[in-house]
Amino acid sequence: MTYQETLDYLYSQLPMFTRIGSAALKPNLNNTIALCEALGNPQEKIKTIHIAGTNGKGSTSHMLASILQEAGYKTGLFTSPHLIDFRERIRVNGAMISEEKVIDFVKQHKALFEQIKPSFFEWTMALCFEQFASEKVDIAIIETGLGGRLDSSNIIHPLLSIITNIGWDHTDLLGNTLEVIAAEKAGIIKVKTPVIIGEYQSETFPVFLAKAQELESPITLANQKVNILYFKSNLYQAVFDVQFQFGELWKNVDCDLNGQYQQKNIGTVLAAIEPIRNAGFIISDQAVQNGLSHVKSNTHLMGRWQVLNTLPLTICDTGHNVDGIAYVVKQLEAQNFHELHFVLGMVKDKEISKVLALLPKKATYYFTRASIPRALEENELQAQAIQFGLQGKTYDSVKEAKAAAEKAAGEKDLIFIGGSTFIVAEAL
Repeated sequence: MTYQETLDYLYSQLPMFTRIGSAALKPNLNNTIALCEALGNPQEKIKTIHIAGTNGKGSTSHMLASILQEAGYKTGLFTSPHLIDFRERIRVNGAMISEEKVIDFVKQHKALFEQIKPSFFEWTMALCFEQFASEKVDIAIIETGLGGRLDSSNIIHPLLSIITNIGWDHTDLLGNTLEVIAAEKAGIIKVKTPVIIGEYQSETFPVFLAKAQELESPITLANQKVNILYFKSNLYQAVFDVQFQFGELWKNVDCDLNGQYQQKNIGTVLAAIEPIRNAGFIISDQAVQNGLSHVKSNTHLMGRWQVLNTLPLTICDTGHNVDGIAYVVKQLEAQNFHELHFVLGMVKDKEISKVLALLPKKATYYFTRASIPRALEENELQAQAIQFGLQGKTYDSVKEAKAAAEKAAGEKDLIFIGGSTFIVAEAL
């Protein structure tokens, strides 16, 4: 099979959460364990860092990978979902897994897939571990797909666990209180393994603390280790000062992941450096700063407050749940523009009304849908949006919606594209 035929086979044979939703999920780790056992348990041959959280885990993963690359380590990076090419999910030192490796892996293990019947994510996780083991990476950053306790990635025994934050997302699967969602994410905490909590929340921290104490795992709040004193973000970078716990001060550090919301993620990343050093990795302060400065070039991260055009200014962002959209709205409020054109699409299983309630009413909306089964129909989105005072027309595709916004916008206007990772993917 060609690469495209291989992907088509996988999409048709293996249930995929990003396309069909909860029907693709399995209530245990049995399939992942079976797949990895058949492969000789490649996950046991690599050192890992495990990252969970409602928002920020992707940016945090990419920043840490960039820093480790700058420190000279061969670094694996697993993230999801992908935006343009499936191979974005599995990278070594920023380079995507080859098409040939994907083809060969499927060809070699097709009978195993048909026997075990894994989900798309379970299969991808096995491929990831196999790739990182065969590439003999020094360390791999592993981002959870959904939740933590039952996420397919949760068969690893990492050097460090990181939980960025807890918010309202996938409540139909993870629970309808922050405490219950936190308990699911806390599933990545392992026995006597350090854990960093990126953001203190009164409802969730006791859950993490209890789990860490139960497992004798050292637990650290990021803001106990680092304090971002000054943070300024423009369209292309963020600049900040940071005070460390023991008095050291870094001034005018820059990060090429712009967006005010990256402040918390940067604090989490900086707090994680000490336990990674304690695990035997030599990371200079210069490597940390260089890594933050070159995240995009080192890891090829896309979709985080990404500027697509300047006349008119066109920005996309993958924020898609209540907390993520709240950050997006704050970012929009900080921009200077004449009129706002908002290309918006969502998926069915999000808390749609809570998101719509946050969106600016003074904007022209272009309601659309991504070409996946989970997408909310544009007419239904429009009908719900009208109840919140959001006005605009519907479009059959992201391409049509984006073109309409570009046609209507003046040079001093702002076009924003978002509401769903998949809307951003198709815009890109």
